[in-house]
Amino acid sequence: MVSMKQIFSDLIGQADIHIDGDRAWDIHVHDDAFYKRVLSGGSLALGESYMDGWWTCDALDQFFDRLFRAQLNKAVVPLSAKLSLARSKVLNLQSKLRARAVIDTHYQLSPALFMSFLDPYNQYTCGYFKNTDDLNQAQEDKLDLICRKLQLSSGDKVLDIGCGWGGFAKFAAERYGCHVTGMTISDRQLAYAQEFCAGLPVTFVKSDYRDYAGTGFDKVLVCGMIEHVGHKNYRSLMEVIHGALRDGGLFLLHTIGRHRSGSNSDAWMHKYIFPNAMMPAPKQLTAAAERLFALNDWHSFGTYYDPTLMAWHRNFVNNWDDLSEEYDERFFRMWTYYLLMCAGTMRSNKKQLWQIVFAKRRGALAGYDSIR
Repeated sequence: MVSMKQIFSDLIGQADIHIDGDRAWDIHVHDDAFYKRVLSGGSLALGESYMDGWWTCDALDQFFDRLFRAQLNKAVVPLSAKLSLARSKVLNLQSKLRARAVIDTHYQLSPALFMSFLDPYNQYTCGYFKNTDDLNQAQEDKLDLICRKLQLSSGDKVLDIGCGWGGFAKFAAERYGCHVTGMTISDRQLAYAQEFCAGLPVTFVKSDYRDYAGTGFDKVLVCGMIEHVGHKNYRSLMEVIHGALRDGGLFLLHTIGRHRSGSNSDAWMHKYIFPNAMMPAPKQLTAAAERLFALNDWHSFGTYYDPTLMAWHRNFVNNWDDLSEEYDERFFRMWTYYLLMCAGTMRSNKKQLWQIVFAKRRGALAGYDSIR
């Protein structure tokens, strides 16, 4: 009879990953119950067993890069994952009530945690490493790229939906002289952003995008937020943005994307990091924007998310001593697993990163010069 260990070994061997091998991406198993647990529980069990210390790997990013390139994430799909997929197709998992889940699980964590690994502008999205190897510079370059794509000028009224800790608002106000309104539903982000941007022409509001009725904005930014909106709500978000923009105004969407339309996310990520998150596919975004916006530009640079995530992980590890009084070792393993799994995801091209520029169709001018 073939053992669970042999079945698992044969499976990961397809990605040239070995048990107790001597290469950085090989895994080391510390509990023999690991094999049955993962083969029956799939992605969720793999992540939880790592958090529990049942297995380790010197380079999780390389492990996941190989695993995803070999598409082994599709090899073990437990019944619970199939039921979750069916549920995501039927229910609106990103309703107003459920939208609180990701805030309570993730964005209500201490700002000190995020500031320990982010850049001075608190950017929790992909940096732009085209001309630099430094995280801080890459994030400033990303912010400036957004501003130039939006054609910002002094006095512009800009709406930032999902404003995070206020980094874009601060940058656009200081560097381009814009008046920025930032929107969030996180109390902790709101308090931090208000202090971070004190004295600048910046206003922050606590509001779900579906409840916002502001109008007359010259430009709108949605950066790293639509991943929490869900496919059943893309059109609603587009309609809110359309109503907020003046005729011909520009809207930039910065998002992680997937290659094919779907409605669910990884089981472990859903439980521990981003509840009910889902990455949009091109077809889903263009369908939601149809008749509302002209599509001016589509820029893909997911290759830069890998160095972004690796820099975040280095910073997190280097600052762990300052965080260890508030968070335990299991949290350390969870956060490490999260950051390095995402690095492997982007390195393997399982997911992509897009910046898309739209113009409100009514009053839109012909022509748009793409900026890189």
